[in-house]
Amino acid sequence: MSEKRIKREFILLNTGQAIHHADWNWKNIYSPFARIHYIESGSAEIVREDHCYTLRKGHLYLTPPYTQHGYTCTGDLSLYYIHIYEALGKQLSIFDILDFPVEIKTDELLVFLIKRLAAINPQLKLQAFDPKHYDNSPTLMRNISQHTHTRPALEMETEGILKQILSRFLAQASDKNLGLDERILQTIHYIHSNIDKAIKIEALAQISCLTEDHFIRLFKKQMQCTPGKYINQKKIEQAQLIMLVKDISIKELAYQLGFENISYFNRLFKKIAGENPGKMQRNILASRESLRLR
Repeated sequence: MSEKRIKREFILLNTGQAIHHADWNWKNIYSPFARIHYIESGSAEIVREDHCYTLRKGHLYLTPPYTQHGYTCTGDLSLYYIHIYEALGKQLSIFDILDFPVEIKTDELLVFLIKRLAAINPQLKLQAFDPKHYDNSPTLMRNISQHTHTRPALEMETEGILKQILSRFLAQASDKNLGLDERILQTIHYIHSNIDKAIKIEALAQISCLTEDHFIRLFKKQMQCTPGKYINQKKIEQAQLIMLVKDISIKELAYQLGFENISYFNRLFKKIAGENPGKMQRNILASRESLRLR
């Protein structure tokens, strides 16, 4: 893996301490940003893709973006949360390139950095802990846009701390593409570079120098999904990000991502994101108005 592939810009969305008393219980969370939790005391559980992890004191936990998950807490719990947005463009996400560990053990320096991050960014403390109040909302959009107006010294320190924390997970990460057929890897990069266009399976097969049937079988074997499903997933992920940072009509959004059939785009969006784009957009507008009136 080249150094160029892991150079990324990370934006801090939220950070702070949370104290719960058997009230950190949420299901079906699906977000366009990554979450890191430091367990200061107590315990809880996180359910990710049908696997349950017990959250332990003195450990740090990473949940990548677009990962279906939930939390269960039946007692007292004190934790620090860090929500991170990865600015992408058309490049592969670092979470598409690397397989990160779910859990790492903290040390004195790491704990200091986590608490320092919260201390210098008090404005990013969550006002409510229900993901519906901050997930896929103008709160996220506002924090992304405010990043460009952060004082240079604060921006540099925040970025440095984030990278130090992420580096601990990176040290134990493995290359997802290790052993991946170079022909499939080429098509994945093509998909991300052309996510705003209509992408035909025939074109991907030509890039990989395979027949269409052979390409589909090889892609499914290596990626555990068909190329069509992978393309749709990445397009809808991109659609959600665009909605968060831009005022855009659903029709224009669909066209920007290479969809000519708006009805198909709406159905696909709901299937992957859990709600139709119109409803998500209305929620964003309502939340934006609520924030404006505060």
